[in-house]
Amino acid sequence: MATHEPLPPFAAWRFVDAVDGFEVAYLEPGRLRGHTTAVEDGRPHAVSYEITLDDRWRTRTVQVTSDTVAGLRSTVLRSDGDGGWTVDGVRAPHLDGLVDVDLEASACTNTLPVHRLAMPVGEVVTAAAVYVQASDLVVRRLDQTYRRLDGHRFGYTSEGGFAAVLAYDDAGLVVDYPGIAVRFA
Repeated sequence: MATHEPLPPFAAWRFVDAVDGFEVAYLEPGRLRGHTTAVEDGRPHAVSYEITLDDRWRTRTVQVTSDTVAGLRSTVLRSDGDGGWTVDGVRAPHLDGLVDVDLEASACTNTLPVHRLAMPVGEVVTAAAVYVQASDLVVRRLDQTYRRLDGHRFGYTSEGGFAAVLAYDDAGLVVDYPGIAVRFA
């Protein structure tokens, strides 16, 4: 597990390029709670989330609510910490083996693998995650990798050919996610 400075009590990001909006997260050991609002392709959404983590930064529970023109939707994900998941109480074998969650509407969730995994400089680490889409709360697997470039920068790739260099602060929170979000508080 990586060593970082303590998390600040909150962080905020402004979305850039494809999405207009922002995220505010309240942070404490074992818990990330936040809200995002955005407009993407002319469609607005507001998402609230609460993620609980064990002492090894493995995701244990995720509660997400999305509010769109179509109305409110909510989902609850639970993990046994070893890669077994349920979605709204139903076993989800398509998520077997995953320990992180990645919310489409959140820059904050990119901190999870950075905290959880020891990543030597230059090494590529596969960190597939449970991905929750913002507007419809569809839950699926997201294949992604992280490659530590130095103490604060990671090369990030995800399925579909997306690649970016993510910059983090000393607490392991994203400060710059090119094309997605920039931290402003």
